[in-house]
Amino acid sequence: RGSAGRGGWEMAAWARAVRGLLLDVSGVLYDSGGDGGVPIAGSVEAVRRVKASGLKLRFCTNETQATREKFVKKLQGMGFDISVDEVTAPAPAACRILKERSLRPHLLVHNDLIPEFAEIDKANPNCVVIGDAAENFTYANLNEAFRVLIGMEKPVLISLGRGRYYKETDGLKLDVGAYMKALEYACDVQAEVVGKPAKMFFESALAEMGVPPQQAIMIGDDIVNDVGGAQRCGMRALQVRTGKYRPCDENHPHVKPDAYVNNLAEAVDVILQQL
Repeated sequence: RGSAGRGGWEMAAWARAVRGLLLDVSGVLYDSGGDGGVPIAGSVEAVRRVKASGLKLRFCTNETQATREKFVKKLQGMGFDISVDEVTAPAPAACRILKERSLRPHLLVHNDLIPEFAEIDKANPNCVVIGDAAENFTYANLNEAFRVLIGMEKPVLISLGRGRYYKETDGLKLDVGAYMKALEYACDVQAEVVGKPAKMFFESALAEMGVPPQQAIMIGDDIVNDVGGAQRCGMRALQVRTGKYRPCDENHPHVKPDAYVNNLAEAVDVILQQL
């Protein structure tokens, strides 16, 4: 399963018979930050090459600090060829679930994400939806969400991902998973995760591409949520050594990527050579 850098047959094995790519965004395309973030070297060109090759492409993100429109506009400003309808993200998936189950959420999310829930009834909440609320993760806001949950006979907690941390330009930041766990513990409830690594999330991205899992490769920087989640769906998955990647990921006790690549550009080089 070794590194893409070794060349030869082993390198080709994981890259064969690919019809679709699923790309994580933060840590693979760019590093986010207070200044909007910066593209990772070679990633803008790599996306352009994938599109020119005719491979199917989905951007799979657990981004919940902005609407898809705002998020996509930011990436376009960095030079990425990306449109809203190519992005699989947790908030629209959560809205589908809320409507199907007649759930009215108490939202603990980033202010910039609230427009995604504009069509959803939020009066007299009967569930809590938690996303990466960043500065909105105050004691008062967490406690309010706790009170809504603990007051229910059967608490329903929906989490827009379960990441532990992510990387911004000024370092690592706590992600939604840490706060989700706090509410789970306090209310003795199991959160329903919408977003990576949930199987349903990857399956919907594959369905949107019209590609079966064995013909798709996921490329991400999160060993558990990107790589492990995709492999459980029957996909191959690569870990980039960018974003939140840390050398200890290469000794993960449970998840072994199909290959490690230094960055997205290197992965795309190898995949396109196989076409």
